[in-house]
Amino acid sequence: MKTLVIAVTTAAVLALAAPAPTRAEEQSPANAAPAGPGVRPYGPCALRTLTHDVSEGARTPRGFAPSNGRVRAVTFFIDFPDAPARISPRQRYSEFFPAVADYFRASSYGRLDYRSTPVTRWIRMSRPYRSYGITRGTTFDPARNDGYHAIAREILDAVDEDVDFRRYDLINVLATPNAGPPATRDVRSVTFAGAPTGLETDDGVDVQNVSFIWSRQTGDSPFRVLNHENAHSFGLPDLYYGGRVRAGHTPVGHWDPMDEDWGPSNDFMAWHKWKLGWLASRQVHCLARPGTRTVTLTPTSAPGGAKLAVVPLSRTRAITLEARAPGRLDHAVCRPGVVVSTIASDLSSGAGPVRTADATPGSRGCHRGDPNVAAGMTDAAYRPGQRLTTAGVTIEVLTRTPSGAYRVAVTRTRPPAHHA
Repeated sequence: MKTLVIAVTTAAVLALAAPAPTRAEEQSPANAAPAGPGVRPYGPCALRTLTHDVSEGARTPRGFAPSNGRVRAVTFFIDFPDAPARISPRQRYSEFFPAVADYFRASSYGRLDYRSTPVTRWIRMSRPYRSYGITRGTTFDPARNDGYHAIAREILDAVDEDVDFRRYDLINVLATPNAGPPATRDVRSVTFAGAPTGLETDDGVDVQNVSFIWSRQTGDSPFRVLNHENAHSFGLPDLYYGGRVRAGHTPVGHWDPMDEDWGPSNDFMAWHKWKLGWLASRQVHCLARPGTRTVTLTPTSAPGGAKLAVVPLSRTRAITLEARAPGRLDHAVCRPGVVVSTIASDLSSGAGPVRTADATPGSRGCHRGDPNVAAGMTDAAYRPGQRLTTAGVTIEVLTRTPSGAYRVAVTRTRPPAHHA
């Protein structure tokens, strides 16, 4: 689930416009009104953005898709002469929708109203699958006659007369699942986000923020591969270490789908919810001054209450605290508590820009037996009575309230580096 960001230019809103989509086509709940305004990171706890690529920086560069309010996607379906579709476009679509839209609505507390319009026919590519040279890392190179540029060009040739690409923010391409290897052997889903790809529609609209989904993932919510890929178009980076998607050491584990989106469902971490504009100002504690502060954090799985405490260390580094507990989007949380992470906006996608502290280092974890989940990180949350000191900051989890919230004392001995 790699993202490739080429450059950044003024955002061009992409969309499919033919006849206006029906509510059934849009696959969005009827009660789609946002739950009040959210805010993006600002003030001393907002980390500096250093790149035009995806990152943990507070400012998402121009060219990426909006991540709150109403966001529209167009969804295409492709198959190949040597891999003809064995199911209908509606069946393939139902693997992802309305689940993707429902997930984003729940995770954003109603602040992201995701609408997808499917073009419900298989678009047959002109050549066999192998001739396009699709592997992990294949580019969108307009100078080549293969790769993603060739596939996207054929899609446009098939739909451009009927589609207005000015109204939508995202493009999803769902390939027939029998094209290429299974995802358990080679993960090839990819997003080209943030900048034009070098391909234009007949109306002169730059094609960007486009996700290609191959094969099928395993687990009880395999649709989340599209959540992961679309989140790249919203500006989020990969949290796993590049080249090691499913095995080896993991920096975050199942605490965020930008690291692990396999297996049971998992919610976005609170820092990402803030970056995407899903939290209100009152839901974020910015702890920039020296001294001790006690904050109360409610689990991300429950609407309402404070969700995030941020301790800035410098202009590009911060410590974050959030409460996690089992919930609608957090199926694998087996040790509720306070998750502590270090955020780095100066580390690139796939280089570990978020690293979660493990409250029980060396343990086998509490969610075992699922190869899709990094078991050792499943009991990483800190519980009442536990303390962590790092980078001159001491974090002590005090109590868990009857409602399930956590009271946490945070002591810092010095101001952030940029305030000193």
